Amino acid sequence: MKRALELAARARGRTSPNPLVGAVIVKEDRVLGEGFHEAAGQPHAEIVALRNAACDVQGATLYVNLEPCSHFGRTPPCADALVNAGLGAVVAAMSDPNPLVSGRGFAILREAGIRVSVGVLEVQAQRLNEVFTTFISLKRPFVLMKAAMTLDGKIASVTGDSRWVSCERSRRLSHEIRDRSRAIMVGSQTVLKDNPSLTTRLDESRGQDPIRIVVDSAGSIPLDCRVIRSDSREGVILATTSRIDPVKEKALVDRGVRVLKLDGSDGRVDLRALMGELFKLEIDSVLLEGGGTLNASFLAAGLVDKVMVFVAPKIIGGREAATPVAGEGIRLMDQAVRLKNLSVTRSGEDVLIQGYVDRPGVENK
Repeated sequence: MKRALELAARARGRTSPNPLVGAVIVKEDRVLGEGFHEAAGQPHAEIVALRNAACDVQGATLYVNLEPCSHFGRTPPCADALVNAGLGAVVAAMSDPNPLVSGRGFAILREAGIRVSVGVLEVQAQRLNEVFTTFISLKRPFVLMKAAMTLDGKIASVTGDSRWVSCERSRRLSHEIRDRSRAIMVGSQTVLKDNPSLTTRLDESRGQDPIRIVVDSAGSIPLDCRVIRSDSREGVILATTSRIDPVKEKALVDRGVRVLKLDGSDGRVDLRALMGELFKLEIDSVLLEGGGTLNASFLAAGLVDKVMVFVAPKIIGGREAATPVAGEGIRLMDQAVRLKNLSVTRSGEDVLIQGYVDRPGVENK
């Protein structure tokens, strides 16, 4: 099962909106074949493993990190293929959260006389597919809020200078995360102040660019900003409201920008409606790299799933210097957003703190 998880992880950021799945076929303590799902529309891991099998798999055991599918999607059902191959047993890490599959794949296997075991390395499997589980269960993208701040909690100096808060190793890791994310999101102030390209830049290659999303209630970003001018093959989405000037909207559309007008009750973009639209577009993950205002809005709306903060060993001070989370703030400490399942590691000279937003009644493995 560890090998199946390793294989599945090879396709991080490439299977959207499908899950990460790896499979290993074993008979008499010998691996006959293995494989993983490489991209949406491509053969599933189980089928790849069957095709790679060196000999007859009759009576063999398949190890897979997710329940074999039982429905026709972009590809035929895997459960039927496993039955036809004559497997003797299937060991799965977890059931599929997709209601089209959940339990049905296992039922097909058991009805055909195949022994089924579920729950091996289940926690690791759930963590690997946290994006897919959130996307399928909540019908919105998994949101990772990432920030880099100084030891005294600042993301920029009082003059707005933020190059660089974090060290080179942390910045590289940030681009690796972009490479695995389906979309990246910032607010209009980040575009106006920093003029970022929001592309993926890695040493050995450019990497895979995420779809760029800008939340801009008034449609104020300039037409010549780098986000729009970038030669990235991935598109740009502007989330705005009816306040946007029609002429500006047409100019943006003419430049290939998808404009989503989502009016909230406060005159700003309705973030929950935005998440619903991104779900329809099959965007399963969002890397939130916004400033304090957008981060605060997402936290207040209960739309952040995971938090990743790089803390640099620097102190810059400044009463007016920007912080990772702005807004009005809480009034009492028991109202604070709490994180659980924390991990604290080194990232070069920085400290990386990661955790999941603690929501009552929701378990993050």
